[in-house]
Amino acid sequence: MRAGQILLAEPDMEKLGLVGRPPRSGRDPRVVRADDLADYDLLVTDAVDDLGDLVDRALDAGISLCTWTEVAESEDGSTPWEHLADLDDDLRDLGLSLLSGSNLASGVAPCLAAHETIHGGEVLDVTIAWTEPGSGLRRGEAIPFPEPVGARWARPRRSAAGHAYVAPLPGPWAAAMARVTAATDDGVITRIVGVADLAGHLEAIALAAGAVAAARGAYPSGVVTADEAAGSYLAAALAAGLDIAAYVLHEA
Repeated sequence: MRAGQILLAEPDMEKLGLVGRPPRSGRDPRVVRADDLADYDLLVTDAVDDLGDLVDRALDAGISLCTWTEVAESEDGSTPWEHLADLDDDLRDLGLSLLSGSNLASGVAPCLAAHETIHGGEVLDVTIAWTEPGSGLRRGEAIPFPEPVGARWARPRRSAAGHAYVAPLPGPWAAAMARVTAATDDGVITRIVGVADLAGHLEAIALAAGAVAAARGAYPSGVVTADEAAGSYLAAALAAGLDIAAYVLHEA
């Protein structure tokens, strides 16, 4: 619902269809029941389980998708992407895209890192980190999140974006950050950028930003990730109200 409210603030939003349920009375007249998905440009979902039906419906309707959950290989073969390459081929054949993992961990954090790598110089290290609900750690990797989250201990997590860490965090807040170290003509420069806010608000922005970027054609066909069009994704997130903190360390 939060992501939907953000999308309704987009000036070029014409219609927001709800799948499987009618809108509440008195809501924005642009919010309607989605009876025919072919009438829309994009299917957006924050579903965690049972994505198969939604994927099939989007493919049948000939529209692209944006999922909050990261689409990955199935271990038990119970989903349509048991072989992710097959889903990717189907999407490419139809000229459609599936933006996978439009969330804080797979969307915001990698896009922050990708954006910082364009400043030039030889990239020496890329580190991303994000929070997840849980009890705080007493040891691990020290991560400098912005306030009000602040520095937290984190554990390693596998990621294609570089060194990645996740910090369990109790309470309503969430955060993500990227640290990029590069060798330049002026010395070694480390740029740290991060976001922190209420978890529900950050995740809503993360999903809505992916939806906006995908609907505007920022991504190629196939199964894609947010950082493949990091500039477009972050621009949409900033327009939705994302505040980014930045800090630069310079070693001569």
